[in-house]
This record gives sequence, C-alpha cells and structure tokens, in this order.
Amino acid sequence: MDHMADVQLDWANLGFNYRNLPYRYRAYWKDGEWYKQELTGDATLHISEGSTALHYGQQDFEGLKAYRTKDGSVQLFRPDRNAARMQTSCERLLMPQVPTEMFVDAVKQVVKANQDYIPPYGTGATLYLRPLMIGVGGNIGVHPADEYIFTIFAMPVGSYFKGGMTPTNFTTSNYDRAAHKGTGAYKVGGNYAASLFPGQEAHSAGYSDCVYLDPVEHKKIEEVGSANFFGITKDGTFVTPKSPSILPSVTKYSLLYLAEHKFGMKTEQGDVYIDDLDRFAEAGACGTAAVISPIGGLEHKGNLHVFYSETEVGPVTKQLYDELTGIQFGDREAPEGWIQKVDLD
Repeated sequence: MDHMADVQLDWANLGFNYRNLPYRYRAYWKDGEWYKQELTGDATLHISEGSTALHYGQQDFEGLKAYRTKDGSVQLFRPDRNAARMQTSCERLLMPQVPTEMFVDAVKQVVKANQDYIPPYGTGATLYLRPLMIGVGGNIGVHPADEYIFTIFAMPVGSYFKGGMTPTNFTTSNYDRAAHKGTGAYKVGGNYAASLFPGQEAHSAGYSDCVYLDPVEHKKIEEVGSANFFGITKDGTFVTPKSPSILPSVTKYSLLYLAEHKFGMKTEQGDVYIDDLDRFAEAGACGTAAVISPIGGLEHKGNLHVFYSETEVGPVTKQLYDELTGIQFGDREAPEGWIQKVDLD
C-alpha cells in the first residue's frame, strides 16, 4: 500500500463527487448463499442485459462515512444501523439479506484498503461509503432475480458546508416522492428516480430542494429532498414527522436520542402540518451527507415561512450538530455502541 501513501488531494475542496479509488468490496449471491467475497481493483460491474436492476428497479443501497479522529485513528458511526436498514430494503424487494457482521466487516475492509484516501482530521471531510445491491443475471419476466451482486465502494467527500453551516430555503412540491404503502421507507433507487424532476423544479425556482407532503392529502410534511425533516418547537420540543413513506434516517434517530438523553429535550414523532409552521422556532433537514441542513424559510403556495432566520443557524440546531459531529469525529463521548474503530494495520 506504500505506493499510495503520497496521495495529495485538496481536502478542503473535495465536493461530493465520484472517485475511482484503488479498492472496492464485491460479493456474489446464487443458490441461497454468498460466495466469492473479495476486494477488487475493478470499478466496472459486468452484468447481463437481463438484470432485474436494469429493468424492474430491483436494487437498493446505503450511505455511511468513515471519520479520521484527532489521534489519527479511523472510526465508523453506527454501521450496524445501515446494515439493518439495508436488510429491510432487501426484504421489501425480495433480495437476499447481507448479515450485519458481513456488512460491517466489508465496510471495514474497504476503509482499510483505501486508508490513504481518508481525509485528515480537522478538514471536515470524510470517506463516504456506498454499499449497493443489484439483481443480475438473464431475466425478463417480472420476478426476482436468481443472482445478486453486493458491492461497496468509497470516495473522499468534502465538508458539506463551505465556510460553516448556513440556512437555505426550500419549497413544497406538488409531486409525491413515494406512496404510503409503497417503497418510501426503504432505500431503493426508484424513490430517487421519482425525486429528480421535482428536485430540478425546485432548483430552477431558486430553492435548495423541495419538501414532499403526504401523498394522501398533501397536508403534512414528510421528507425534505432525500433527507428527513425536524423542527424545534417554541417550547423546545424536537419534532419529526411520522409516516409509512419516510426513510428511517440513522442521523434522525441519533438526533432524537441526543435531544432526549443528552440535552433533556422532549421529543415527538408525529404529524407536521404544513399550515401549522408557526409552532417551530427552528427547522432543518437531516441525513448522512450534511448531518443537518438548516431550513431558513419554507415556501408553500406563494408564502415563505421563515423559521429562525434566513442567514443564521438556530442555537438548538447548532448544539445538536456540534454534538453529533463531535461524536462522529471522536471529540465527544458517544453513547454505547455507536462508534466502531477500524483496524488500519
């Protein structure tokens, strides 16, 4: 691995872009078992034109990060939760499940093999990991594939916010991201395909992204782009929507836990009505990429509702962000079981 030890990247300006790193993990499934599990230098997947992933969207994925700490060690944040979520996605799409131990071990292998590309502590940058499963093989009928590929690749990604966390404005969409009894609660590609057009519409109108309302009545907030919504009420309660079509965000559940157990806040998962935003002093979107994206204002039917400020981050949002990122980068004490070290030797 010494041949890569002189990697020179502009860590401060990485952005969120694909990079072809030296190694990725690959495993194949057929006849009821995983086989040929290995690291490979080949970034190209060779699959049949009949693969169900290409025709019927039989695929799912995850996103998580590896963090460099102050002492130079590397750690993962709750990778077992990503493993569990991928298992539920696979179950929903009739794909084989990757056992948690295999998933976490594969992630660690990829991190270790590409360790020269893990950004230094203090840059805010991380090593982003993308586990992916696809149905492959010669199929054409609408039924699950007989063969699958599970792969994990990685790339260094920059700090989400240049020059600090800044609020941005969002707008509600007339489109639905997912149906209530559909696949909204699972991390599958079709949900993201459905979001491209409404997201583009929001960007064209000058907004960061769109906010999806419930697909039944369009009265309740569900997701913000591909992230989960949260609000801090004027009496200090952490509120996040509850719905069968919201993806269960690892970041959101971590924030819920910290709000209650670290900061003694009341927490609530329930309905968030679009015409009742006055109850919130602050609002944000949360997910792996940004951790928290503060929402300055939310436009709905021609009216812009401003929460805390369009330019300043609210104090509770900042407190939660600092605590969670502090845990992820090893500067603050983590709840038991949240952090897993990666052995780099």
